[in-house]
Amino acid sequence: MMAERRFLDLARPSRQHWLGYLLLAPAVLLVGAIIVYPLFVSIDISFQNVGIARIDQPRRPFTTDNYTRLFTSPDFWNACWVTLKLVVIVTACCFLLGLCTALLVNNRFKGRAVARLLVAMPWAVPEVIAVVIFAWLFDSSFGLMNWLLIQIGAIDRTINWFSEPGPAFAAVATTMIWKGYPFVSIMVLAGLQSIPEDYHAAARVDGANAWQRLVHITLPSLMPVIGVTIVLVMLWIFRDFSIIYVLTGGGPLKATQTLSIMTYEQAFSFFRMGYASAIGIVTLVICVIAAKLMMHRAPESL
Repeated sequence: MMAERRFLDLARPSRQHWLGYLLLAPAVLLVGAIIVYPLFVSIDISFQNVGIARIDQPRRPFTTDNYTRLFTSPDFWNACWVTLKLVVIVTACCFLLGLCTALLVNNRFKGRAVARLLVAMPWAVPEVIAVVIFAWLFDSSFGLMNWLLIQIGAIDRTINWFSEPGPAFAAVATTMIWKGYPFVSIMVLAGLQSIPEDYHAAARVDGANAWQRLVHITLPSLMPVIGVTIVLVMLWIFRDFSIIYVLTGGGPLKATQTLSIMTYEQAFSFFRMGYASAIGIVTLVICVIAAKLMMHRAPESL
């Protein structure tokens, strides 16, 4: 009885904010335990010379050697350049391909449901399975990609896709584009469904063609969706690990070594947890700045 009275007392209009805080408390504590606490631990370790991090080991002296070494390392700047190239190329291709497929399946035609299913299917495929498929496609001995390029006359000899820097980067980018563009298609298609048909009908009456309707009605209406989608795709590319690691392992000659691959190698191959934490923190700062800039510019484009 007393508990019921206390709950009713919290439900009063003057105290409803306390009830909201009380209901949100478990979720906030869970987020703090899963995300915030490990983040602070990573920041703390990044200022220590730690080989293998353990809870029971004493804290090492505070130092900035990890960051000094990081910003003077050619490998770090090479990883930043590779990551930047992947982000720009994969994001642009995913956006263009996703936008085109979304506009296509948004039209009414026979078999539209099946077409939408096929467009979304690569997103549902686990990344490791997708990587295995593309590893067979890009195989230098009996892969489909070499055979296709030879048949159309684009090349006159087989390409060692995973032994040469340029082809290896192209193979990784192609795999990520195939895996990522369905997400853009789904998001853009949802945005297209929210645009009132009256806008396009009025534009047709005024004599606007399909290109003019796309530029002046569809794209401006999709800008909020496009902004959020591009940010999510960029963050996915920044953190993606399995595609690159299974395909190339960061090679050859570090041509596909991104920041995430470099973090993994330093932490679990060379057992430099402090240095790896510094790379992770810098990567997090870059992601936050990039997301902030994109979200800030998205409303301005409306």
